[in-house]
Amino acid sequence: MHFDVFNGDADGIIALLQLRLVEPKSSTLITGVKRDIQLLAQVDVEQASSVTVLDISMEKNHQALTHLLNNNIEVFYVDHHRAGDIPQSEHLKAIIDTDANTCTSLLVNQYLAGQYVLWAIVAAFGDNMMQAAEKLAEQQGLSETEQAQLKALGIYINYNGYGRTVEDLHFAPDQLFKTLLNYPNPFTLIAEPNSAFAQLEQAYNADMQQAKNAKVLHENDVLQVIELENASWSRRVSGVFGNELANQAPDKAHAVLTLNADNSYLVSLRAPLNNKQGAGDICVQFETGGGRAAAAGINKLSPEKLGKFIEIVSKYYQ
Repeated sequence: MHFDVFNGDADGIIALLQLRLVEPKSSTLITGVKRDIQLLAQVDVEQASSVTVLDISMEKNHQALTHLLNNNIEVFYVDHHRAGDIPQSEHLKAIIDTDANTCTSLLVNQYLAGQYVLWAIVAAFGDNMMQAAEKLAEQQGLSETEQAQLKALGIYINYNGYGRTVEDLHFAPDQLFKTLLNYPNPFTLIAEPNSAFAQLEQAYNADMQQAKNAKVLHENDVLQVIELENASWSRRVSGVFGNELANQAPDKAHAVLTLNADNSYLVSLRAPLNNKQGAGDICVQFETGGGRAAAAGINKLSPEKLGKFIEIVSKYYQ
């Protein structure tokens, strides 16, 4: 039995989408909300013959990965997050690149020699890799209107991945993946009335309108910190709102804090777009924290540690 394990955001879903459009395969899907990254432990070692892993940190899944490899299970692993020590095994094929200007879907696009490059562009826009997305779009000769359409689709798919549980989302990530498989060309999806694109566009605009009233907790020359209430819409919008703030003020770091039920904070940190480094290194200093150079997060930050977080981020980027 084959297992496809992937992040529930735009990058994870579209990385798998490209692979399965090229190589259709019957598989068991394992995914979840964007923050649910320790997914590899859910693979049934007794049933698995092979596993594809996309857009989840190898460092955070090291123990489960080692267990699979020790059981002679073939693993194909593509990712751009912190990897830690990569196991040496004849059963592991890994494409790992932690460069701040790439994402998993771009790595898959290279691996597949650009067979579904339009979807790779969608994913890059969704993962806020704007320069990489625009460069690839220009190479394909896309008009400004076409670029804007793919950018919107990427943002909406990425927006759909954020939530405390799958119930917060408009589409479960595995179901959204299955829906997108019906559209080898993303422009077909965009043009279709009442499609997933249309539904997500309406929901995204409604949630972002609420986010514009968010409270600014802290602001200095290098960092802006925003607080969102404990609500489904807040959790859905936390990541894409952080991306929008980063695009508006590219010299600053941005942290979007969403209140959890226990009054701790769900943290979404964006490094300055003009200095895409350090976010993962900062967040990993806190329990439940992790991520990559340009964007990272903390699942539970106690209010008592907020001052320390602000101090560390401000000092890093000053």
